Amino acid sequence: MSTFRAINPATGAALEPAYHATTRAELDQAAARARAAFPVFSRTSGQERGAFLRAIAVQLEARASELIARAGQETALPPARLQGETARTCSQLRLFAELIEEGSWVEARLDRARERENAPRKPDLRSMLRPIGPVAVFGASNFPLAFSVAGGDTASALAAGNPVIVKAHPAHPGTSALAGEAIAAAVRESKLPEGVFSLVFDAGIEIGAALVEHPAIRAVGFTGSQAAGRHLMDLAAKRPEPIPVFAEMGSTNPVFILPRALATRGPEIARGLHGSVTLGAGQFCTKPGLVMFAPEQAAPFVEELQRLMSQPAPFTLLTPAIAQSYRAGAGKRSAHPAVEVLTPPPGDATAALLLRTDAATLLQHPSLGEELFGPATLLVRHAGKDELLRLAASLHGHLTATVHAAEDDLREYAELIPLLATKVGRVLVNGFPTGVEVTHAMVHSGPYPAASFNETSVGTRAILRFARPVCFQDVPELALPPELHAANPLKIWRQLEGKLTQDPLT
Repeated sequence: MSTFRAINPATGAALEPAYHATTRAELDQAAARARAAFPVFSRTSGQERGAFLRAIAVQLEARASELIARAGQETALPPARLQGETARTCSQLRLFAELIEEGSWVEARLDRARERENAPRKPDLRSMLRPIGPVAVFGASNFPLAFSVAGGDTASALAAGNPVIVKAHPAHPGTSALAGEAIAAAVRESKLPEGVFSLVFDAGIEIGAALVEHPAIRAVGFTGSQAAGRHLMDLAAKRPEPIPVFAEMGSTNPVFILPRALATRGPEIARGLHGSVTLGAGQFCTKPGLVMFAPEQAAPFVEELQRLMSQPAPFTLLTPAIAQSYRAGAGKRSAHPAVEVLTPPPGDATAALLLRTDAATLLQHPSLGEELFGPATLLVRHAGKDELLRLAASLHGHLTATVHAAEDDLREYAELIPLLATKVGRVLVNGFPTGVEVTHAMVHSGPYPAASFNETSVGTRAILRFARPVCFQDVPELALPPELHAANPLKIWRQLEGKLTQDPLT
């Protein structure tokens, strides 16, 4: 029987207890339970599923101190960060509960039957979103709570009516087990089938791959590296019946500082940028890793940022593997002949890194702009508006893009924001991309390779990943979901022959 232990990244010590790696037979059992639970769970009402999500939040809050203590040991993240993450996890569960209790998210559409002269009868057509089936979720390394066992992928999949099997991240199995216990307790309290939720463990990739390939699984939610996300996408595509992998795979999140903002707020922007680059030791998928500006009047900005980034503040990264990858990537980029190192490159310790190059070099060597997971960023000088727009046009998909600008900058560079909107999922002005609000309007996604689909993993739109439209033609009401009944008993907003209304169908 294979076992493994979490490692405390601050000390390198193995943590007790040992965790049992799930076997193929156990995975098959979990998948069979999920498949059996789906017909029951998918037919529960929004009120019932909302109560279930709220019960999960209550169970997590009851275990909050234990969760925070264990997550701190497994990730070296400070208590304040983990307290905030616990609150975020519970608030997003309650946000999805509100969404499904109100009910209009199903996008019900109704078209009346009609007799037509000299044409076949127009049938009665009613459609809505329905759950897709058991969903596999992969826990993320950098968010042991909000993007892991009880995180946004799990919350949105359960909210839509799908059973979930979570593959715990091997870096924090103890935190995952505690969160799994909270969800299992809520399943029992809500009198739902056991297969609505399962948790599997593995120190490697075997069980995760088997989960994606399992015929019971209908979709996958993943947050992590591009290499791992692409591997899961390829596995899912090669199945006899391919399934979608909704992978959020990080990005470099370019920042564009326009001339007037640079001249009037350079040091202030530098301080905000430093905070964003080093927040969480730079281990956020929204960390700004590219900063574009013209060199004129840039000296105060660069000097302040260089001063802050050079301060002796070694960081503890989430895992030894992440730390090793960061140091290797930092060393490789620092050695590039066209890259200037503005801070001491990290050696055995993990330090912040500030690099500088020019637009021509980045356009010729785009790999310099790839994500470096850790407290590092690359400054890029450009020669003016035309070269800045070429830089923006050359970008592949990112999660965010930020513009620092005065009003006159926005007028002069009017093409920039519409161009960036084709490259990213979220455009910010005069802010910083770290800090992803969990709201109805938030989009945390972007064109490939930032994400595998143009769907968001944060905010209430995330539920749409795990539902599909189903049309019912001439189906008697006794066989229809209540959302499609003529009287609109749930009082939801529906599209009646193209117009939004809460009125009944007459």
